[in-house]
Amino acid sequence: QVQLVESGGRLVQAGDSLRLSCTATETSGRPFSAFEMGWFRQTPGKEREFVAAYTWRGGTTYYADSVKGRFTLSRDNAKKTFYLQMNSLKPEDTAVYYCAADPMGNAYLPTAREKYTDWGQGTQVTVSS
Repeated sequence: QVQLVESGGRLVQAGDSLRLSCTATETSGRPFSAFEMGWFRQTPGKEREFVAAYTWRGGTTYYADSVKGRFTLSRDNAKKTFYLQMNSLKPEDTAVYYCAADPMGNAYLPTAREKYTDWGQGTQVTVSS
């Protein structure tokens, strides 16, 4: 079983930056470097929406249009940690942010929730205006 722990969420002001971390504390015997990873976010009453993802197919990153140019993915395989750097934050970025893992590299689109078999517990990001 894969276990993911997010951290870094907090209250910030509009225009601030924040970095979220997602650490795999259990990888079920598979190398973290092989995981395809994603970030999603959710606000009350709404479906969980795609934010960003990284796949091994060409080492490609994907971003939602709403965060493109402001958010950046990175990873440190030695630390088994996946990061989401968020700059120029807006009040509409307020949400619970979840990281997700696809350890097997399935064929679902990186933007699809169905791709990811393992999820963290979420970390709250609140952006005040």
